[in-house]
Amino acid sequence: MQKDERDLLDVLKFELNFLKKGGYGRSPRESWRPAFIFEDSPTCMNYDCKENPAPCSDCVLMQLVPPELRFGKIPCRQIPFNSAGETLDSLYRWGDQHEIEETFRNWLVATIAQLEERKRGSRADGGEQSPAISEVTKGIALHQNLHPKCSNPACPTAFHWLEGGKFFRFSGGDSALNPSSSVTDLASNLHGVKHFWLCERCSHIFTLVYDAESGVVLKLLRMELPLTEARKELPNAQRN
Repeated sequence: MQKDERDLLDVLKFELNFLKKGGYGRSPRESWRPAFIFEDSPTCMNYDCKENPAPCSDCVLMQLVPPELRFGKIPCRQIPFNSAGETLDSLYRWGDQHEIEETFRNWLVATIAQLEERKRGSRADGGEQSPAISEVTKGIALHQNLHPKCSNPACPTAFHWLEGGKFFRFSGGDSALNPSSSVTDLASNLHGVKHFWLCERCSHIFTLVYDAESGVVLKLLRMELPLTEARKELPNAQRN
């Protein structure tokens, strides 16, 4: 299993956008229960991973968990959200869904702002500026990573030819992206052409589109499964 090399700021920005768009409104896999923060998000290293899950100790979120609480079954539930020490673990015990999401949102905004400020400070000498918090999530071309991965910045899935997903090809002279499932197209290293890949999981949630101002960006396809699909996932006892 490849170690989680994602940027924490990218992951938290994705979470904020996912939350704002109603991503935690209902679990598409277990629609009879509320969705769990982090665990039911595409950012989770083990999202939809039933076999050989990665250890939570490899997750980029682990740096936010107090050292003494990193050995529990679900460490991300122990991240403190405020000065009162509220965590997902305590909120699941005493809070309702609205309170949980509101506390989580406030923590995300504050933590993102702190990370942005820290990054601006570290780049001040070089005159570089960190991008502002935005609704836009830019896709990552395959060639941009030392270890090529899914174009979703918040997804840790390493690129592999045989693991499905969806390929995209973008030419600098074009005004739109052209999805392509052809391995031949991907392999052709044409001048001015950039290739992108969404893993099997992310390709069912997102697509890649071209934005004149931001370039190649991630776009949500849908936030919830159709009712017919959701019902298929319910146990027989729940359908009646």
